[in-house]
Amino acid sequence: MSKLDRHFIFGYGSLINSLSRAVTGESGKVLAVRICGYERSWSVMSVDFGMSSVAVVQREGAYCNGVLVEVPESEIPHFDRREQGYQRSLIERHQIETYQEIDLPEGTLWIYHAHEIVPPTQACPIALSYADVILAGCIEHGHDFAAEFIALTKGWECPALNDRDAPRYPRVQPELSTPVLNVLMASVINLSDDQLLASYD
Repeated sequence: MSKLDRHFIFGYGSLINSLSRAVTGESGKVLAVRICGYERSWSVMSVDFGMSSVAVVQREGAYCNGVLVEVPESEIPHFDRREQGYQRSLIERHQIETYQEIDLPEGTLWIYHAHEIVPPTQACPIALSYADVILAGCIEHGHDFAAEFIALTKGWECPALNDRDAPRYPRVQPELSTPVLNVLMASVINLSDDQLLASYD
């Protein structure tokens, strides 16, 4: 396979989570990276599930951490369907930096982005069932990576909902252990201690 035939998606939300990626399609090598020129925020992307998602918009000087995931070209339509409502665009190699002294792979680099941010509402809040999946994926790359995800994400002050007893997120992972995730979110999620601590049944 030539380098021109290799495709990589920059995942900055639930695509960071390996189990969540596997639900959608086949993927290969994964590399933790940081991208320049995009800002991540919580945003209402669709009202269908009654929850907000994370989205990125172009913003000069902004940074966002995530993972580069190698995806066979034949699998890209599956990820396009998953990311419906976002636009898939090319990103340049100079926008990506790795955490270790590892060379970026050669290939075509893609990102799914939004054109505007619509802050979460009471009707479409930040759902813990979704945040749990993202943060569990971040922990796959270390707790510092997870802490950086939180620091580089805007909108945590918006309405939030602990929906673990009735998850709104369609790719929920109810087997997750929530105490570590609660610690990560405690300083940013706008819920009482009792609301935040409520776990999956």
